[in-house]
Amino acid sequence: MYAVVKAGGKQYVVEPGATIRIERVEGKVGGNFTFESVVAVRNDEKKFVSADVLAKTRITGKIVAQDRGPKCKVLKYKTGGQYKIQTGHRQNYTSVKVGEIQLP
Repeated sequence: MYAVVKAGGKQYVVEPGATIRIERVEGKVGGNFTFESVVAVRNDEKKFVSADVLAKTRITGKIVAQDRGPKCKVLKYKTGGQYKIQTGHRQNYTSVKVGEIQLP
């Protein structure tokens, strides 16, 4: 069984026991997290569930880590002059271990 959830403006395919990295959400490490927006669920009979069941589906997980990604370097450069600007960026993310997919 797997599901497609929406978190932080992106969609993720989740399975029970899988760990995914999503955009930073509030919560402490070890705390519970519930995915609010469930887009699709495919059950063990290889069929997608209907829309009325989808609205009642709950997917829970546990926050494993609140981390930052690797640094991405940005370089602005123009030839012929002394214009060279280098900056960096590290994206914040939350690692969530998916617990179970509860169908009504």
